[in-house]
Amino acid sequence: MAQLGTQKQTSTSGPRHCLPETRQSLTHKFEIGGHEGYLTVGLFDDGQPGEVFIKMSKEGSTLSGLIQGFCRAFSLALQYGLSTRDAVDRFRGMRFEPSGQTNNPDIPEASSILDYVARYLELNFLSDAAH
Repeated sequence: MAQLGTQKQTSTSGPRHCLPETRQSLTHKFEIGGHEGYLTVGLFDDGQPGEVFIKMSKEGSTLSGLIQGFCRAFSLALQYGLSTRDAVDRFRGMRFEPSGQTNNPDIPEASSILDYVARYLELNFLSDAAH
């Protein structure tokens, strides 16, 4: 059995691009299938997403914990070079609860919170958002 921490780490990714200490951000209130949340997108100096936070109204729930883990991993991926386009392509269309109608006329229905976030990023940060 392999022990944790004994493997040599190699990195094929580029350097991490951290956001400035003080940065612009966008906060958006949303609702999907009766579940309310807030999406905050921290921006690099060029206006592109560099971190994502999602706060769900049901604190302490399993869903809230999983979403926080996703946000940490997603933010690190953006800081290590994952493009907004690649992120949108990977998370758009994911299906799990909560899903359903939203309060956003530009995204009237979402198949999950991650689908909603991907589509929101696509609409607000990609110029080729015509799908």
